[in-house]
Amino acid sequence: MAPLLGIDTGGTYTDAVLFDDQSGVIASAKALTTKHDLSIGIRNALDAVLPQPSPEICMVSLSTTLATNAVVEGQTSPVCLLLLGYPADALELAGLGQALGADPVVFIDGGHTVTGEEQMSIDLEAARRAILAHAPKVAAFAVSGYFAVRNPAHELAVRDLVRELTGLPVTCGHELTSDLHAPRRALTTILNARLIPLLQRLILSVRDMLAEKSIQAPLMVVKGDGSLIDAAVALERPVETILSGPAASVVGARHLSGEDDVFVVDMGGTTTDIALLHDGRPVLNAAGATVGGWQTMVEAIAVHTSGLGGDSEVRLDDQGGLVIGPRRVVPLSLLAAQYPRIVETLRHQLTKKTTEGHDGQFALRQRPLEAGQNDLTPAQLEVWDILADGPLSLESLFGGTSSQRYSRQLALARLVERGLAVIGGFTPTDAAHVLDYHHVWSVEAAQLGAALWGRRAPMFVRTPEQAGRDFCQAVMQQLTVQLGRAVVSAALVQAHSMDLNGADPLGHLFVDRAMAGSDGTEALVDVALTLRRPLVAIGAPVSTYYPLVAERLHTRLCIPPHAEVANAIGAVVGSVVQTARALIDPLPGDAGFRVHLPGGIRDFDDLEEAAAYATQEMSRLAETHARRAGAADVQVQIRREDHLCRSAGSEVEDIYIDTEVVATAVGRPRLADKG
Repeated sequence: MAPLLGIDTGGTYTDAVLFDDQSGVIASAKALTTKHDLSIGIRNALDAVLPQPSPEICMVSLSTTLATNAVVEGQTSPVCLLLLGYPADALELAGLGQALGADPVVFIDGGHTVTGEEQMSIDLEAARRAILAHAPKVAAFAVSGYFAVRNPAHELAVRDLVRELTGLPVTCGHELTSDLHAPRRALTTILNARLIPLLQRLILSVRDMLAEKSIQAPLMVVKGDGSLIDAAVALERPVETILSGPAASVVGARHLSGEDDVFVVDMGGTTTDIALLHDGRPVLNAAGATVGGWQTMVEAIAVHTSGLGGDSEVRLDDQGGLVIGPRRVVPLSLLAAQYPRIVETLRHQLTKKTTEGHDGQFALRQRPLEAGQNDLTPAQLEVWDILADGPLSLESLFGGTSSQRYSRQLALARLVERGLAVIGGFTPTDAAHVLDYHHVWSVEAAQLGAALWGRRAPMFVRTPEQAGRDFCQAVMQQLTVQLGRAVVSAALVQAHSMDLNGADPLGHLFVDRAMAGSDGTEALVDVALTLRRPLVAIGAPVSTYYPLVAERLHTRLCIPPHAEVANAIGAVVGSVVQTARALIDPLPGDAGFRVHLPGGIRDFDDLEEAAAYATQEMSRLAETHARRAGAADVQVQIRREDHLCRSAGSEVEDIYIDTEVVATAVGRPRLADKG
């Protein structure tokens, strides 16, 4: 059997594995993710993992945390939201207005009722004007119609209009979810539209690399529930790849460890993702994945995502205490390995008698401009042009008059927010270099950065070198506390629906005290916590950070073989799973039953006739979706639920509410025919 090729593109690393069912991992490799040109990092990973000449590959599968990271860090493409028939206060609900931010929204007459009837005719002329007005300034359109899940006709009409008038991607809400919550459906539609350009760049980069290496095999992408989907289908629904990386990590962790009931912790450079395995299966969040504070309607693994990674920014809070994250920055050690000239800048900053607030920080471009990003202000264009030659110290960038400094600070902040630029600064990865845990990149740059911090932080008063090492120890201690807090928070949410982040200070105090351990002083209150499930830790940095976390939580730690590339392994061992749902409602006045389908509505006189039709159509649709998503040997299962209601103590018959028919189609990915 020809081997499978798994690729995971994360915020920091791109991993690749060559795998087959008999031998397991044949070869694996890691390369830095290159956001300015994803193909470079992918090529480096594939060159390291593939022998020459390349073997016959029967399937390529891709997982990625880029969608998750983009949402967490607020670095997505601009879109225009078209709301059809929504009430005027819709933006005040479910955080929709906050999620939309500065992106344009247009309210258009239209929409349907809960029974699927038109509440108002669709105003296609208004839609046409809005599309033409906003198309030059956005990368995609999001269309959400009121009760479109009960009748998608208006969404489909506006979608066709966007396609006719522009070459831009367009997402309809009914294509993503059958849930009735209109504002959250609109929010999910926004995220999907924003992520399309990002996923397009990634998939095109992978396809180019495969063509370059003469690999002709199906390309699959991991969804947020751990199942696989054909890359062409993923391009239409990229929001389903939110939590793709964490889902692949859970599937890969289960495959590598053989553990059935554990917390899986995946730590990368940008985020830490925590999920629960129960009876060997990932626990799903049926209410919809929450990422970056946004509650979506995407069915995905129940994962707790924190902005904690090896490359998280080290900073001081308002009280002068150390905080790690949530923003990712480029570690000084890595930046110096790529641009050795910054070491001289750090040396110069350390010779100054006083330490400036921006010492040890740099700015550089992260990726090129794209469609919809030609609306930069003059100040943003000025900063963009200044950064053309590589990283520049913030000290130099913000030099000049006070008004020039303020203007450039605002401009850089906006470029970072949009993912066009990135900051270089001190991170736990640098602390690990100083403390001899790592020697991969520039130890000197890490030491200089630590010395600058040690001189800046008032609690470190020794020589610059010793103060720097003390500072690095404090960084590692603080990261242990925050990682432990994230694990405990995930456990509390899973077991008791308690959000530690929203708890009073006492909860934080107890958890932080337990994670900090004894400091040698006599305390009036000692705190100890025991996690009642083992930890399976995967990701490149976990061997550095998680032994102490597990020790403080009094639980067993498993770091399985190939833990550093578990995501890429998870990408090739999953199956294709597609579902189709139909809802049957009673019509008013005992007039029959209405079947709400993804493509429209149909009425019946008899419930069983309606259910038989819904079963037939959903079974066909689920199988069609599965085969289109890349499945072979598809098996379909049907679940029917009749919802009834009876008043307490009532002697009358149960009152019929509605019926849900769900078809689930499952199959292994279709492999290339190498015969």
